Order: sequence, then structure tokens, then C-alpha cells
Amino acid sequence: MCSRPQPGGRWGRGRGAGGGGPVGRLRTRAAWHACCLATLLRVEKLWRRHLVCAHPGGPAGVAGWSPPSHHLALVLRPRQPLGCGGSWCPRSGDITQKGYEKKRSKLIGAYLPQPPTANGAAVVRCRLQHSEGAPRRMLQAGNIGVCDIRDAAVRERAASTAGNRPLFYFRFGVDQALPPERRAPVTPSSASRYHRRRSSGSRDERYRSDVHTEAVQAALAKHKERKMAVPMPSKRRSLVVQTSMDAYTPPDTSSGSEDEGSVQGDSQGTPTSSQGSINMEHWISQAIHGSTTSTTSSSSTQSGGSGAAHRLADVLAQTHIENHSAPPDVTTYTSEHAIQVERPQGSTTSRTAPKYGNAELMETGDGVPVSSRVSAKIQQLVNTLKRPKRPPLREFFVDDFEELLEVQQPDPNQPKPEGAQMLAMRGEQLGVVTNWPPSLEAALQRWGTISPKAPCLTTMDTNGKPLYILTYGKLWTRSMKVAYNILHKLGTKQEPMVRPGDRVALVFPNNDPAASMVAFYGCLLAEVVPVPIEVPLTRKDAGSQQIGFLLGSCGVTVALTSDACHKGLPKSPTGEIPQFKGWPKLLWFVTESKHLSKPPRDWFPHIKDANNDTAYIEYKTCKDGSVLGVTVTRIALLTHCQALTQACGYTEAETIVNVLDFKKDVGLWHGILTSVMNMMHVISIPYALMKVNPLSWIQKVCQYKAKVACVKSRDMHWALVAHRDQRDINLSSLRMLIVADGANPWSISSCDAFLNVFQSKGLRQEVICPCASSPEALTVAIRRPTDDSNQPPGRGVLSMHGLTYGVIRVDSEEKLSVLTVQDVGLVMPGAIMCSVKPDGVPQLCRTDEVGELCVCAVATGMSYYGLSGMTKNTFEVFPVTSSGAPVSEYPFVRTGLLGFVGPGGLVFVVGKMDGLMVVSGRRHNADDIVATALAVEPMKFVYRGRIAVFSVTVLHDERIVIVAEQRPDSTEEDSFQWMSRVLQAIDSIHQVGVYCLALVPANTLPKTPLGGIHLSETKQLFLEGSLHPCNVLMCPHTCVTNLPKPRQKQPEIGPASVMVGNLVSGKRIAQASGRDLGQIEDNDQARKFLFLSEVLQWRAQTTPDHVLYTLLNCRGTIANSLTCVQLHKRAEKIAVMLMERGHLQDGDHVALVYPPGIDLIAAFYGCLYAGCVPITVRPPHPQNIATTLPTVKMIVEVSRSACLMTTQLICKLLRSREAAAAVDVRAWPPILDTDDLPKKRPAQIYKPSNPDTLAYLDFSVSTTGMLAGVKMSHAATSAFCRSIKLQCELYPSREVAICLDPYCGLGFVLWCLCSVYSGHQSILIPPAELETNPALWLLAVSQYKVRDTFCSYSVMELCTKGLGSQTESLKARGLDLSRVRTCVVVAEERPRIALTQSFSKLFKDLGLHPRAVSTSFGCRVNLAICLQGTSGPDPTTVYVDMRALRHDRVRLVERGSPHSLPLMESGKILPGVRIIIANPETKGPLGDSHLGEIWVHSAHNASGYFTIYGDESLQSDHFNSRLSFGDTQTVWARTGYLGFLRRTELTDANGERHDALYVVGALDEAMELRGMRYHPIDIETSVIRAHKSVTECAVFTWTNLLVVVVELDGSEQEALDLVPLVTNVVLEEHYLVVGVVVVVDIGVIPINSRGEKQRMHLRDGFLADQLDPIYVAYNM
Repeated sequence: MCSRPQPGGRWGRGRGAGGGGPVGRLRTRAAWHACCLATLLRVEKLWRRHLVCAHPGGPAGVAGWSPPSHHLALVLRPRQPLGCGGSWCPRSGDITQKGYEKKRSKLIGAYLPQPPTANGAAVVRCRLQHSEGAPRRMLQAGNIGVCDIRDAAVRERAASTAGNRPLFYFRFGVDQALPPERRAPVTPSSASRYHRRRSSGSRDERYRSDVHTEAVQAALAKHKERKMAVPMPSKRRSLVVQTSMDAYTPPDTSSGSEDEGSVQGDSQGTPTSSQGSINMEHWISQAIHGSTTSTTSSSSTQSGGSGAAHRLADVLAQTHIENHSAPPDVTTYTSEHAIQVERPQGSTTSRTAPKYGNAELMETGDGVPVSSRVSAKIQQLVNTLKRPKRPPLREFFVDDFEELLEVQQPDPNQPKPEGAQMLAMRGEQLGVVTNWPPSLEAALQRWGTISPKAPCLTTMDTNGKPLYILTYGKLWTRSMKVAYNILHKLGTKQEPMVRPGDRVALVFPNNDPAASMVAFYGCLLAEVVPVPIEVPLTRKDAGSQQIGFLLGSCGVTVALTSDACHKGLPKSPTGEIPQFKGWPKLLWFVTESKHLSKPPRDWFPHIKDANNDTAYIEYKTCKDGSVLGVTVTRIALLTHCQALTQACGYTEAETIVNVLDFKKDVGLWHGILTSVMNMMHVISIPYALMKVNPLSWIQKVCQYKAKVACVKSRDMHWALVAHRDQRDINLSSLRMLIVADGANPWSISSCDAFLNVFQSKGLRQEVICPCASSPEALTVAIRRPTDDSNQPPGRGVLSMHGLTYGVIRVDSEEKLSVLTVQDVGLVMPGAIMCSVKPDGVPQLCRTDEVGELCVCAVATGMSYYGLSGMTKNTFEVFPVTSSGAPVSEYPFVRTGLLGFVGPGGLVFVVGKMDGLMVVSGRRHNADDIVATALAVEPMKFVYRGRIAVFSVTVLHDERIVIVAEQRPDSTEEDSFQWMSRVLQAIDSIHQVGVYCLALVPANTLPKTPLGGIHLSETKQLFLEGSLHPCNVLMCPHTCVTNLPKPRQKQPEIGPASVMVGNLVSGKRIAQASGRDLGQIEDNDQARKFLFLSEVLQWRAQTTPDHVLYTLLNCRGTIANSLTCVQLHKRAEKIAVMLMERGHLQDGDHVALVYPPGIDLIAAFYGCLYAGCVPITVRPPHPQNIATTLPTVKMIVEVSRSACLMTTQLICKLLRSREAAAAVDVRAWPPILDTDDLPKKRPAQIYKPSNPDTLAYLDFSVSTTGMLAGVKMSHAATSAFCRSIKLQCELYPSREVAICLDPYCGLGFVLWCLCSVYSGHQSILIPPAELETNPALWLLAVSQYKVRDTFCSYSVMELCTKGLGSQTESLKARGLDLSRVRTCVVVAEERPRIALTQSFSKLFKDLGLHPRAVSTSFGCRVNLAICLQGTSGPDPTTVYVDMRALRHDRVRLVERGSPHSLPLMESGKILPGVRIIIANPETKGPLGDSHLGEIWVHSAHNASGYFTIYGDESLQSDHFNSRLSFGDTQTVWARTGYLGFLRRTELTDANGERHDALYVVGALDEAMELRGMRYHPIDIETSVIRAHKSVTECAVFTWTNLLVVVVELDGSEQEALDLVPLVTNVVLEEHYLVVGVVVVVDIGVIPINSRGEKQRMHLRDGFLADQLDPIYVAYNM
């Protein structure tokens, strides 16, 4: 086990060991990398315990507790803590009981509110009205009952006496019967508490609820005892920036509510109302103690002493089991016990440079790591995820190919609605008042002429002083002036720019309501349609573009604005206002009087009665960020004003204080329109003044003795926060306080707290009037002001669990998860309301069901401008009963509000359709989630309460994402602690998992014009990876419950059955072969020689001056060349040197350490002449000796080389001081320097006795990190050369360009052997030279008019990237590739189709034929199996279904179909090669619709591995395998690669149908996850596509966790953006949950000389903590 933390210190250190601050912490990242996962081992037990013991219940046993007045049906039962027998046993090494008590009180002290004063509350039980046996009124229009409010009240009284089981409970108000001294008095201390809150941090008041805060705290308290740890992400130090407060905007410059900003809020949700609160100290101590023994406290605190890091896993352990379906099983049940990692205490490991490819790491190729520091961390993450936390996935049929996503089964215990069908509710009759004007313009004309001096609007400056008083006379004359100028002064008389009915934009700032009001009424008088919008800001304003689209679709060409605003708009150098992004071209028209012409005396606007023409368009922002225009007709405008006048009891000359935005919604309807109809005086408080002085609106109410005020709950909360015992405040003049966002359930706390504090200042309870409104339906409902203070408001405590199923239930079980709602009054006069099911047919809801409220009235919006389809769905809805009969012949309008009509006709709203997130079939409201997140303990953590909650669709379900701004001074630890507690709280209260939780720096989320968070823009940034969070936590393991069922391997089916099955189904056995060597007639002279050394001697005699090799330098000029005789003579001298100076015998091994060139070739043939066995070794890199030299040393040792040949330069390098630091230079074998050769010839040239003796050894490091040397006999070497000669038609007259590394595989054979055998000239281009001159290879191909060329993927990539922009200049230089007929990429992997295609396209203009580019395929057992020859069909490409491939099936699909994967043929099968596809497990032959291992039989197969220990079993298995059924005689070599054969329609040279081989990937690298086979390259391709900053990616598994490493090309701040995107794309495309995401710098993923990723080396580097990652995220 990992070492346990000491009581006071960190891992393995005492207090004094430098474990203190962040520097000490980060210095030993390796250590904490392991430790922060160390405590996860106990997770599994906790889960088991949780599975057994968890049950829904209230806060742990609280005796003698009286519920607060918000909660009604709370019943608290004492409860044992979790565990066996209810007690914890301290173990050795744990802290003492006393120490624990001390630590506990320190940890939870911050979360405990002060003991409150208890206060009773009257509980009234009501039953929802039922339709049966009750008197009802009929709508004349329809034949379906419409219930009148008064009837409902009668029935409700009858129902309450009937003793039926109540469907839900309501509480009405504070108990008025209590004597005054029993109510919580407003004392200086409570006022100072508000003041304290203001300074201690801030919070979005929309979501303040003290009861909810208590519930959240209680939920978190339940988690306290079951401690677990979750790995904190590893961060590079540069990402952990401690920012100072000064770097951010001061507190009052921004704000956080969705509409207009947020407030300085309370840090602990202090109880403010008179209802009393739970005693949290008692509650939490009960939850933690349950018994007298102390809890263990051995969880690790890896990044600070406060123990915050380990809390995150509580989130997972404490998830509610009952309501989730099973998560994916991400692991196989390998063993019950965790891998135990022995680590000495106190050891710190110094960071070393990555040592890829060295001896130390080589040992890890088989998966046993050198260092298990990170692996311990991951191992514990595995243990966290190993136990199924939820019931197992249900069984269902899985087709061969189709993976079906798990469908969420309905919970059999879910609550279902039981009430009768609701009745439509009719509001009171809209009264007819004789002096009501026929239109709003007529009202303006009337007041403007008979009371011109009456004040209409008073505006304030930022000091709260009256800035300007607009009288009705001025409003009338100025509006006329604006109307005249709009109609007559824009354009010409013949062609006016604006005609009646045209749309005009109103662009006025929030501090200038007077100018806006004048312009609005000017438009009404001119009969043009005003579209009030926000002022576009200079910086790219979120949502401004969408407003531009609205203006464009409305055909707006003119924008009215004020002088000040016009001056403030951004200007071009010529002084013109530029066109904003997405906006139409506008003429800006300033409406100040001084800029306008006076209308002639005889001109009067045409004032007619209200009709169905459009009066104005109000903009509405949708959930997805698009902006729609809601059209309101003149008759609807007038009727709405009349309905508001009647409902609110407005009278002439009343004073109204308006804090709301006057451009839309409640602020416009009351403060601009209804006020004019009634000649009221509006005091407008600008937002800027509220920021400076939150009490300003209350002061204006007192100053002007205002009767009405229009506010949001935010403004009430701000007033509370700023309230400091101001004695001169008197609110007794208020008869109505309209709460515009009263429909938000979370406004209730602000209302209660405001009443609590200001009741002593004359505020009456009945004055608070919440209302519900929507852009489409205008005012939906409003609470009427009453004189009767004994009629308390309605209130309901509803079960959140019930609400997620759309059912209304009083909370009975889940004490913590309740939603307290207040009524928003009655239906509007003249309107009918009903609630319908949110989706599907608009069917009436039952009485205990939540639905979307719909309104039928004249006073609603008419349409979405220009969008007839959406208009029909929203404005023309015909609700139907369960029998399908329509409720009314008139259409209803959907309000977008979710709610129900309660007892007495009271309307209750529980959320908005826009905020609805449907996760696994359950409905959650974004506002509720925000409220829970804000109630979590360190309230001071979230900057000004700015939190955005939205859902993203991943894998066919919605996933919840929370993005919060964190305070500038918060630490990593704070943030992680907060995140962990938010996850716990949301899981406890909402029983839903959070998919992603991201924290961004303060003030960085996009804002709405009034400072709130722009939700859709935030979501867009998140999805495109531009959010730049500073902390992110993904929980896909817990959230994603609909993954396909893991594949169950069938019981072993014998190979015979498979073969018979294939034959029966008509599928042929997958086998193919190249041309038969025996039947090919050719005049191959070299055939008569058994050995290459003999071929060279023959060529030196017959064609001595024929040039075999030409070596080019980086300038493209010839650096060196060799003729046949020169090579022969040089080889002779080297042979003499080996025998005389090296004293070598026949069969001794010689390591050739040369750069790519002529010396290497001569040394090779010198060895053959001397009878030695050569081994080519890549020389160490002079700039990177420490990493590259150990590999050289290892190959020399493993190959048992008796001597080492090299050049003088490398000889010095091998003995240098740098080399001595990397390896033991004294252990080198004798080193021979071939720059100094003897002059004499050998007495005789060695001739092997047998063609089967060893010719050379081929050493190579495979992609899995294994160093393997294979033995090549003389016979195999000659057969190999002959096969290539025939395939490529090589003759002495031909020239071939080779740009490959000459150290192993086909690269070595082409570089050193083929020219000697075939006699053709090889033009050698060392790949390293292309780094200085990328065009070198292609220029050489063009210059020498080469027809055949060979390269590697790295060369092709270098050309594609380096020459992409230079094709024109290369063409000018005469580069011509039209003669190339084969350009073969030499590789040991699946063809990289994207690279070859882009290379072909790029150089098509230079004459390269697209069919010329092809690939070869070789491996360790056979260095070349396929190679595209000169004749034969072109390479083919097929598209296969990736999902079928995971099941080892091959199913061809059309190009572009979903889940299709393009695969290119790996070249033609070489002559003399036979291939069969076999099952790697059973060794039986497979049909061609199966994916299997490629087996090969050929004369040029290698004859075995060369190993020191000679692992015989591996040897015989890889090189001498036989099929278990069918042809059991042939001896095959197993390639270790998976692939399949396909018979194509093309024909071979000999007329046969052509069989194409498709290589899919290495068996060693394939990952078995969830029972399916995945190939890393497929996942990597998806990840690279996910974000433009990902340049490279590599994936591997560690203990069944998928680890994704991405290279970031961008700033380190972008690193965290990649985590959600990578997780999303792998889930969507591969149905896999990523376990760890590692973000690293460019170049960290190791790549070998062939351009292949060394994934196993990368894995070892990761586990040994050698990658220096920018960020490591551990997904939960």
C-alpha cells in the first residue's frame, strides 16, 4: 500500500520536510502525482457499504427540531451512520478522537449558521380542484368546461372538509396570530448581518433560498463521514496562477444574473426570514457521529492540509442508487485486490529527462513498469470505477454488427399523476371603463393636450438626482416631431425611406428612458413599427450578431438613437459608423429635437382606433442563442394595458418607480405603455445608479410617496445587502410591489427576507405582488394588491423528485430535495389559461401534473416575425382533452413557463421551458441546479454568483454542464473542494449526475447587455473549445448510463465449426497468394548464384564500371557513388581488416554503426566477404546522446557483436565524455574505424557452406517497444531480392530513388541489397537531409527522371507540410513528377490514407499521377509481404463499418455512411508469398468477412528471432505455426497484425481476379475494452479532429482505463478546453469513456524512424512521470 499520511504532514514527510506551501507541493509532483490517488483504495468498500445501507432520508437524527416555515411535510427520523453496526473502528495511524473533534470543528465551522429563532407557521391543506360534482361555467365558444376562479374557491372549501388525502400542501403566509414579540424582531444585529454579507462575497439573489441552503448543507453533511479521495488533476506550475484581486474588475463593474447582473450576497445563506432554521451544528454532528467512536481520517490530503482534495470522491460514493440505471462496466473483473505498490516512506524522486528507447524502459515492453508512481494513482481510479454503482445493464439482443445503445427503462416506482383532468381557468371579465381611450396614441394626445404640465417620466443621474422631467405635453409634441421627420425627412418625397408599417430599430442606452419613450411614441404616431434593441458595444458583444440577424429579417434600414449614444458608437476613420457583424446596413437617425425639423402647423398624425396592425416588435433570445421578434398588434397592446390597469388597480396620476429595463417585458409594459394610458408618473432608476446605490429605488419610493414599484428579486436583495438601519425609510405609501421575476421559484426567499426586514418600515405583506410573464404571452398572471391583510399568499413545498417526472407531490420522503413555490396570483382579466403536456400533442394536464402554461387572450403576442412555422407551434395551439376534443375554438399561446393552476385559481410556476434539461427521461430545471450549486458551502468561492448551467447532447442523451466564475483569490484546493461538494449536493438533491463542471476566471464569461451571463454563447464556447477554463472536472463514468452492452465472448466455437459455417454460408476461406516463383520465366542471371557475395563478384567481373549507388547531399549534388568494381574492392579491404585487425572468425557478429550512405553498404559486403554476420545499427544522435546511445549499446550487446565498425567521427563520439555519462564506454567491443583501410586483398573470399546459414541480423524496435532481432538466411535474402526484382521489374538500365532509413526491414533491403542483385542504379537520399531541404527527394526524382521511388511516412509528411505552399515555385524550378509510376511508402502499419491522399492532391499539379502513390507492408517475421509493383491493378480503397470491426467482423459500407472507416490496400502480394487469415486465439482459418491475424508462408520469411535466451515457445509460435484445422501441413509465420482479404473485381496480370490485403492494425496494440477490439489509430483520428489545437494524439490502456495523450499546439490556457472535447468525441464515435486525458507539449509523443508512434514507450514515460504534462485530467 502507499504510505499513510502522518497526522500533521504530507505523504511520507513530517511537518518539517518542506511539505508546506505550493512550492513544496509542486516541486515533487511525481510524489503527489501518485499520492493524490492513494486513498482511493477505500472507495470500493465505501460504495459497497453505500449500496447496502443508503436509503433516502432527511438530515441525520435531529431531536426536538421544529421545521422552518418554508418546509411543511418534513419528518425527520434518527438514523445510524453508514457502516456495519453503525460504528467506525479507528485503525493504527489514524488521528485520535480529540484530534478528530478539533479538525472536524475547524472544517465545518464555516458552514454553520447562527441558531435562529423558531416561529410557527399556519399550515393549510388544500386539495386541487377536481372537475367532478362541481358547478362550472361554460365558454360560449367551446363545449368543454372552463372553470371560473370563484367556483374553484367554493369547490376548494368543499374539498378541504372532505378529508381526502391531499395532493399537496400549501402554507399561507406568516402566522398573523402570533404576538409581535414572538416574530423575529429586526435588530441592528440582523441588519449588520446583511452588511457583513455584502462584504463577504457575492451571489446571485435569484437563487437565494435559506431553506434550500440548509437542505444542501444537510445533504453535504450526510456525506461527511464517508471520506474518499479522488485524484486531483495534475497541473503544470505555469497554469496554477495566483491572481491578485487588482487584476480584476472591482465589485461593481459587472454582474451575474441572467438578465441584469448579480449582487453581493451572503456567504452562508444566513437565515433571514422569521421562520427559523435547523440547528446545523446539531444536525451535522449527528450525521458524523451517530455513534461515539471517531471516524477514521486517513484519507490523503495531497495539496494542502485542509483535506479538501479528498472530498471529491464523496461525490461518487454517495450517488443515489435508486434512480439511475447502470453505468458502463469500464473494467473487467480481473481480481478483487488492488495492485499494491511498495513505496519507501519519505522517498522523493528527482525528475529525469524522458528516456525513450533506452535499456531501462525496454524492460517495460511487457507491461511491467519501471516506476509505478502514476500507475498507483490510476490503479486506484480503476478501483473507484470497478464496482457497479447501479443495477447491472439489462439484457437485450445484440446483432452481429449493431451495438445498441442502452435505452433508459422507465422506473417502475416513478410517481404518476393521479388527479382528474384539469379545467381551463378563466380570469375575471375585462371591465369596460367609459373613459378608456380607443388607442394608446389617443391617450397620449388627450393627456398631452389637457394636462401638458403633468409629469410623465423622471430620469435620474448616477448620483440619484433628478436629471430630467418629461411632461405629457413635451412627450406629445416631441413624439409628433419624430413622427413627422421619420415619414417626411428620410429619403425623398417621391421615394421616402420609411413608410407606414415599416420596421425601425430603436437603439437607446439604459440610462436614457426619455429619448427612448419619445422615439417609441413617435413610431406609433407615424404608424411604423419600433423594434427596441440593445446598444451594440464596441467589443464583440455576445448575442449582438443574432440581434443583427433579427434586424435583417425584419427589413430594418433605419435606426433611431440619441445624440450621446450616436457619439459613443464605434466610428471608422472617416467618421462613419461601421456595419456591425451580422447587421444589415443601417441609416442612423438622431431623435433629439435640435436635430429635427418642426412639422408644419397643418400636419397632424393620423390617430385611429386600435386595430390588428403590428404596434411593436419585442426581441426574445432563445435557448440556442437565436433572437426572435415577437410582434404585438395595436389591439393587443391596448387590451394588455387595460388588463394591467384593471389587475393592478392603476388610477390617474399615480407615481410608479421602475427599476426594470424599459425596452422589453414588464419594464416596457408598466413603465412606458400602461403608465401613459393612465397618465401616471414614472420614476426611472437606471441600472448604473443601482450599481452605485442599491437602495436608490427605496429612497425614491419614500421621496415621491410612490404607490407602485416594479423590481426584480435582485433589486430587493441588493436593498437588503445595502440596508443599514436607515431610519428615514418609510414604505407605507406602497400599495403594490411588482416582482417581475416572481415566477422564478427562487425569488421567494428575496420576497420573504425583504418583508422580514422592511415590515417595520411600513411595508405590508399583501403589497408584494409577484407576476409571471413571457415575451409571447405578455403578462401571464399577477398577484392582485388586496386591502385584506388576512388573506395570506399561497405557497407550496413540492418534491423535486416528483417534479422531475412532471408530477406535483408534497415532499414526503426526500426531505432535502424540495422546491418551495409561491403563487403568481390569478389569471389576467379577459384571459383563459390551461396547462398542457410539454411535448407532443398539447393535451390538458391532470390537476397534479406540471405542464406548459398556455393562455388564450386578446392581449398576447401575434407571431414570430417572418417565421410562420414556429409561429404556428407557439401562437396557434389548440389544447385538447384526453378524449381529443379541443378546449376552445380560439387558439392559445404557449408561454414557455412550466407550472400548474393550484387551489383557488392561483397560478404556480416551477420553471421555464428554456431551462429544461431532459436527462435519462427526467426533467431538471437549470435554475434549480444553479440554486443548489450556489447553496454549497464556500459561497464566497463563486465570483458574484455567476454560474451557467446548460445541457449538451452526447451519445443520444442530454448531459448537464456547469460553468462557474471563480473568485480571483481562490486556490486550486478551494476550487476542487467546491467542485466536489457541488457534485455531492446535486446528486443528493436532484439525483442526477453532472457531466462536466468547469471553472473559469472571474469576469470572463460572455455577458448579456445588462451584465448577466449569456448562456448560449457560453455553451457555444464550451462546445468549440474556446472557454479556457482554469479547472475542469468530467464525470462521464457516473453520468453515461446508456453505453452499449459490453460484448460477451461466445463460448469457444471450434475452428472446424467456423470453417463449416463459412462454407455453408457461401463465404470463402480468406487466403491469397502472389505469383508462383517456379512458373515465372525470366532471364535472371543472378538466380544461378546462391549468395549475394557471389552476385557482387560476378557483377564486378562482367560490368565493372556500372554505377550501382549514387548518394546525394542536401544540395542535391552527388556526394558519392559506387560502381560494381569499386564496391567489390572496398568490401575486400574491409574483409581483410576484420580478419587481421579484428581477429574475427567465420560467423562472428559485427555491428555496423554508420550514417545512411555508401560506407554502410561497403561494410555490409565486407562482412559477407569475411564470413561475418553484419547487424546495421543507427548511430547515436550527436545532440541527443543520453537518449539514443543506450539503444545502440543495447543492440550491440543483445546481438552479441564481437566487433563494432564505424567511421572515425562516430568512433570519437562513442568514446566521448558525453557518451561516458550515458553508458559504460569501457564495455564496448573492439571498435574498427573503416576510414583507415588496409591496402591488401584477402587471400580468399568466404563462401558459406549452406544457403540456410545466417546472412545478417535485422534488429528493430517495434511500435510496442519490443526490441526484436530476426535472422535472415542467405537463401531468404536471395529469394527476397528476387521477389522484389520481379514485382518492380528492376533491371540494370533502371534507376530507383530511395529516401529511407537503411537500418532494418525493407528499407535496409532496398538500400543495400537490391541493387547488387538486380543491377539497377539506386539514388540514395538520406531522410535527415530533407530537414534542411524538404524538396530534395522530389527534385532528385524529377532530375533523374525516376520511375520508381520509395519513401517513408515521415518523409511524405515532411514534404506535405514543408512544401504545401511552394508548389508554384517548384513548378517554376522545373520539378516534374509525371514520369513516376510507383511511389511506394514503406511501412509496418495500416496505410495512412489521409496522408497519401493529401500528398497526391498536393503534387497533382506537378504531374504526379494519383494512382502512383501506394504502400507496402512488412513485419518482423517477413520484411515485405506486399509491395505495389509496376504492373497489376491500381490500389483499391474500401469503406468498412467501424462498429462491426470492433467485433472482428468486416462489413463493407458506402463512402460517407455513419461509422465508416476508409482502408487502403497495402500493395500487391509479392511473388512467392502465400497469405491466410487465421483466428489468433483458435488458430483456425477464417472467412473473408472476418478480421483475423495475417499469417504468411514464403521463401523469404525470417528464420526466427535472435535472442540471448532463445525463447523457444515464442520462436515456434511466431515462425512455425500450423492451422488447427484445414491445411494443417503448411508452416506459417504469424505477422502479429490483424487484417482481412477481399476479392476485388480487378484482374491480375495473369488474368485471375485480384485479392487485396487490408491491414487494420497490430495485434499487440489493439485494445480490448468492454469486450470489443479497438485500434488506437481510430480513436486518435477522432481526437485529432476534435479541436484545431490538437496536433498529435496517442492512446493506450492501463488496467482497462483508456488514457488519451494529446499534443497541444497553442497556449497552455487552451489545455483544459481539450478535456471535454476529447471525452465527448470518444464517447460519440467509439462508445468509450476516457479515463485519463493528458495534455502535453508538441513532440512529446515518441515516433520511430518509420514515423510510427511508440505508444508503449509513451505509456512507460507517463507512468514514470517523465512527460512533464501541461495538464492531466482524471475523468470520474
